[in-house]
Amino acid sequence: YKQFLSHETFYHSVISKHFKYYNRLGLAEQRKFLFRTYMFKKSKRFHYIEVNESQEMPILVSATSVQLTLGLEKYHLNYFRDIYVLRDDYHYGFYSRPFQGHVDHSGIYLSWDNFMKGVKGLTPNCNVGLHEMGHALAYVNFITQTEEDKHFKKEFKNFSKVARPIYNAMQEGTKTLLGDYAGTNYHEFWAVSVEVFFENPVRMKHELPELYDAMSRLLRQDPMEVFLNARLAA
Repeated sequence: YKQFLSHETFYHSVISKHFKYYNRLGLAEQRKFLFRTYMFKKSKRFHYIEVNESQEMPILVSATSVQLTLGLEKYHLNYFRDIYVLRDDYHYGFYSRPFQGHVDHSGIYLSWDNFMKGVKGLTPNCNVGLHEMGHALAYVNFITQTEEDKHFKKEFKNFSKVARPIYNAMQEGTKTLLGDYAGTNYHEFWAVSVEVFFENPVRMKHELPELYDAMSRLLRQDPMEVFLNARLAA
């Protein structure tokens, strides 16, 4: 903890510069956010491919994961030791389309330019960092079962009771705020729901209220409340 204290000011300066969500939290939650970011970063090996490493990079990637899991008890995504940061879109496996990020047994992969577009809010409803951390959170709970969060696993069933009918309707052509890509498969539906929950909570609460409330119970967070409280405080 003493080590963390010596880094706290630097972490705050990096995260507060880029994360609106962090800036809207109360002081106690900000402190928890910084400490968890520090611990998460310490537990990972970061690899940089065709991109120049900076001190900010691993902090911002770690902070994205912490934003998603702030309300949960387990936040290390501890199956994943390795995080790969690539410069831009890349090809993977047999797929013809380029990837912005993916998660598999070997690690979490993110393309830096797309990651930063999400952090800066340049792409509406899209945040590749949150998207991939959403996949990683499901992975450690359901696939490797290495970091099972009892609350998350139990509540995911309740989330699915609300989410599955929306997903099924999308498969049959219904258009929603989540966009067509969320209808690809249920894994993508979950990851896109994570993005929209944090990136566009007001509209999600308005257009998909049951899904929003299910996400809020699942992640034990309420981004709309955070947003409104910050506005009141201002």
